Amino acid sequence: MPEDDNDLPLLIEAAREAGRIALDMSGPSLRHWSKPGEAGPVSEGDLAVNEMLETHLRAARPDYGWLSEETPDSPDRLEREIAFIVDPIDGTRSYIEGAKSWSHALAITRHGMVQTAVIYLPRLDLLYHASAGKGAFLNDEPIHASQCDQLEQAEILATRRNMDTAHWHKGEVPHFNRAHRPSLAWRMALVAEGRFDAMLTLQPSWEWDIAAGDLILREAGATCTDRKGNPLHFNNRYPKRDGVVAGNPLLYDKIRAALRRD
Repeated sequence: MPEDDNDLPLLIEAAREAGRIALDMSGPSLRHWSKPGEAGPVSEGDLAVNEMLETHLRAARPDYGWLSEETPDSPDRLEREIAFIVDPIDGTRSYIEGAKSWSHALAITRHGMVQTAVIYLPRLDLLYHASAGKGAFLNDEPIHASQCDQLEQAEILATRRNMDTAHWHKGEVPHFNRAHRPSLAWRMALVAEGRFDAMLTLQPSWEWDIAAGDLILREAGATCTDRKGNPLHFNNRYPKRDGVVAGNPLLYDKIRAALRRD
């Protein structure tokens, strides 16, 4: 059987093991600190999960490239047709605080397009997965984006700073019901699941935060692009994309029409 056919079970196994490690290390004794340059917090749990994932996944697929938030980047990945893109713990602040809304986000790309993806929230026992052309699933049940097509009625995941008038056409911020979740990967999965109608982040976004969610959204029938409407492409030399806008096609079009054109 080709390796691609075995990639999803490999990612699911790795995500569940990541959850066991992270949960075992959580609690008041968890050591954590701030990354240099105001790059956010990191904990010994992030590093332990990353070490396991890198060791296990790279041993299983030695020909694949590797991009992870917690591994120093190497240009070697740019020469690989296929690459892992991994966020060991997305939502580290929530993890440190002992909350439930953090996740492991694992993706495999081929020529920059995500082929296999898993987002796992251990404390909530939620495992989202998708393979290209095979649909999206939550705990092995099929999921689909919502059918809401009215902005005024929509439940949209977005941070407060995305509501700044500078982001919107003619400075007019549309009315919709705004919510937030700390893990960007989970926000994307929640839209794929249909629990929310759309999500947007208008700030530059690291590839490891959004790669898995991109495929899960598209396989659930949603449209997912950067803030300017361009398809998301991964394993770039500088691994940051220009934000994310996602939702079912009708609602997505209305959000994009309301955003600034430039």
